[in-house]
Amino acid sequence: MRNTLTAIVVTVAVILVLGWLLTHSGSNVNSRGRLFHSVAGVSTAEGGCSTVLRFACAAGIRSPAQEIVDAYEQEYDVRIQVDYGGSGALLSKLEISRQGDVFLTAEQSQVETGREKGLLAEAIPVATLVPVIAVAKGNPKDIRSVHDFAREDLRVALCAPESAAAGKVTERLLEDSGVKDAVMQAVQERGVVKPTVNDVANDVKIGAMDAAIVWDVTVKEYPELAAVPIENCETYKQSVFITVLRDTPQPTSALRFARYLSAKDKGLAVFQQHGYAVAEGDAWEETPEVLYYSGGVNRPAIEPLLQAFERREGCRISTVFNGCGILVGQIKVADTPDVYHTCDISFMREVSERFAPPTHVSQTPMVIATLKGNPRNVRTLEDLGNDGVRIGLANEQQSALGALTARLLRDQGLYDRVQKNVVSNTPTADLLVNQLVTGGLDAVVVYEANIAHQRDKTEQYDIPLPGAVALQTFAVSLNSQHKQLMQRFLESLVSAEGREQYRQCGFREPAS
Repeated sequence: MRNTLTAIVVTVAVILVLGWLLTHSGSNVNSRGRLFHSVAGVSTAEGGCSTVLRFACAAGIRSPAQEIVDAYEQEYDVRIQVDYGGSGALLSKLEISRQGDVFLTAEQSQVETGREKGLLAEAIPVATLVPVIAVAKGNPKDIRSVHDFAREDLRVALCAPESAAAGKVTERLLEDSGVKDAVMQAVQERGVVKPTVNDVANDVKIGAMDAAIVWDVTVKEYPELAAVPIENCETYKQSVFITVLRDTPQPTSALRFARYLSAKDKGLAVFQQHGYAVAEGDAWEETPEVLYYSGGVNRPAIEPLLQAFERREGCRISTVFNGCGILVGQIKVADTPDVYHTCDISFMREVSERFAPPTHVSQTPMVIATLKGNPRNVRTLEDLGNDGVRIGLANEQQSALGALTARLLRDQGLYDRVQKNVVSNTPTADLLVNQLVTGGLDAVVVYEANIAHQRDKTEQYDIPLPGAVALQTFAVSLNSQHKQLMQRFLESLVSAEGREQYRQCGFREPAS
């Protein structure tokens, strides 16, 4: 009887608890009635809160940006808190608070400034803006250029240079035209200065002002306005960038939204509908996947950087490390990888038509390596031909190192003499180093970077000849759907942190 009563009490208690949960579960359900869940790789527990992103956005780009925000929130259960304002004012707020996730700026110089101050990290190009003179439809005041702004019958609205990108452009444009002082005097007497491009456009729209300098796309949003071209306007165009704050506590979520906004089939399509000239964007994928071909010498340096990049970006990078001769053969007969990272630039030339111009990332000299103490006294290329010396060389057809070694030996007239001592001919240098340290070889010709992790077991000797240096290059496929993503990885390679990683692995900076 007691057990039955206990069971009844427990059952009633469970029913009461479930009823209370159902009554109070409104905060756990999103606007479409679904419980929050793991979205786009960001875990949100049922009954918890969805991801909230803080988005600072230049006011002049509000229309397409808000449309993209609405679409992203609808698609991914992510709430985005947007702060609209002048680009300069927003950057100042972010610098003071150090709180935020993403920042859409209409001023390219702010990207450099923000990075110098340690405020901004990644920056993805979105679109370009061109300044024009906004006037009433039909241009009733017959305004032809900024020189007209000083006319006594005109009321002119200008953006404040300290708060808006359009204000800085206006200031420079007036200075270059030689009318800044006259126009500023006219504005002081009968015009106005306001913080955003939308503010001055609205003043012209309602007839409070006769003219203003705004962006070309701003005029397109106001049927009541017309645009008067500015001479040499291309000189003053600005690039729009979506940037990620360095101190964001959720970089992967921030980058995912930045990628969405700058994707050619998502955010950029919206920008185009609003009349923007857009950048070349990546294809949208929640979790981008790329194929990365790399010469084996790069592996120790780039693997930690690749892993950190994957974690931060929320992407997947499939790597293929091998001799560059083998990789070139694969590229010629199979699909082109998103990236080809060479051991030496000579192996880029064979497939250069498939890739964008390569970037020089690092270099490493070729050296002769022996066991500690150098028991066979091998110090020069000529010594490699001494009787009884067991030599290991990289394969000439399969690797950049092998091709460079063969060329050096032929140039010195030593090729045949050394070949008789070669007992190991491998596609990658790491195999040669392993055979050396285990006693299977007396000497090998490798890159300095190949033996950086074996310095306690080996001796190395320089090869003081022209051409005894390999230059590593990085190039993105012309057909890649993730060019911007891979450009960001390249930036990580050549950053201060990337350079230090390379240095620790025995690489040197490329000669300028």
